[in-house]
Amino acid sequence: MAAVKEEWGSRIGLVLAMAGNAVGLGNFLRFPAQAVRNGGGAFIIPYLVSFVLMGLPLLWIEWAIGRHGGQYGHHSAPGMMDKLGKYRWLKYAGVFGIFTNLTIAAYYTYLESWTLGYVYHSIAGTFTGMDAVKVKDFFLFYVGANGDSIINISGSSLFFFTITFLLNIWILSRGLSKGIETASKIGMPLLLAFGVFLAIRALTLKAGQLNAINDAITGLNFLWNPQFESLADPKVWLAAAGQIFFTLSVGMGSIHCYAAYLKKNDDIALNATTAGFTNEFVEVILGGSIIIPIGVAYLGLDEVQRIVGLSMGFQTMPTLFQNFGPFFAAIAGLAWFGLLFFAGITSSIAMGQPVVAFIHDEFHLDRKHAVRVYAFLLLILALPTILFFSHGAFTEYDDWSGTFSLVLFAL
Repeated sequence: MAAVKEEWGSRIGLVLAMAGNAVGLGNFLRFPAQAVRNGGGAFIIPYLVSFVLMGLPLLWIEWAIGRHGGQYGHHSAPGMMDKLGKYRWLKYAGVFGIFTNLTIAAYYTYLESWTLGYVYHSIAGTFTGMDAVKVKDFFLFYVGANGDSIINISGSSLFFFTITFLLNIWILSRGLSKGIETASKIGMPLLLAFGVFLAIRALTLKAGQLNAINDAITGLNFLWNPQFESLADPKVWLAAAGQIFFTLSVGMGSIHCYAAYLKKNDDIALNATTAGFTNEFVEVILGGSIIIPIGVAYLGLDEVQRIVGLSMGFQTMPTLFQNFGPFFAAIAGLAWFGLLFFAGITSSIAMGQPVVAFIHDEFHLDRKHAVRVYAFLLLILALPTILFFSHGAFTEYDDWSGTFSLVLFAL
């Protein structure tokens, strides 16, 4: 009996899954850092230009390639590239892209597990009464960055990684519609709800209220008031274009894979554009309205420019939330790290699906067995980033897989 071809169950499920693939931790941690470091409002201009002139066309192309490949039974980049080109080496270039996805997923899943752990610690009141130094020490202990032994890992970190890892594998094992689509239908609305809640709380902070020293709107003004002299700097345009490539997840193979399951008459341009603009709303409107305004309200613009990034998300924000009082600090922590978790997991399953599809297509394994192979490979590659975090393993993975390999495969 022939296997039933998997398809998306609904258009909204498709759009949310594609948007979930693009929406990730970078929307809330990387984008604000890029904007602050590249002229605030001036960065938004080349960013939007890059989105319209490069981002959208590349989305349309990747969606078209994916659907074309899917019509011939190919659901991952190697098969699609083999079908498109007359040179066999193109297929092996696609395999390189699959390996890149796998290695990125390995360290990304660990980073994603931090957010789930911090959801628990926020609700449990772990950060209550902690000053900035103690919150930083907690983070270093949590990720195993403050020990002198060869292997450093906290029990809490290992526990939440295990939960996150198993949740990713379970979602992928349930298939396209029951697994990925359902997870996106749950995760994306919750992410948006948490984001809107935090944005409203952030933008209504006034100087003198809840220990704030500035109006939070000052941070938003910096983000949207352009410093036009920065537009003459090529580095600003390069940073904006790079952020567009990063945030839309072009060149990773996930879009090709998801698009391979499109129905023949699905509108590529409309669906791709809808998913792209959903990601931009989350990144620019929500991502720009939380961490920068709250940071500026309590720390001032100069300090935010100095520390914005990953450390601010995990070390500074729990400290600042303490100004809301114990109950609302827990709620804010739940919302902040909850939205980061949902942003992370919708992206990590999108990284895993092309690998599962490749194993399924090339080795003719059913989904259950293909997912088990993926789980084994993911765990083997993830363990060094966890056990040897303090020795730079996480950074090495990010540099070689998340930067060098990603750019090379995209080119």
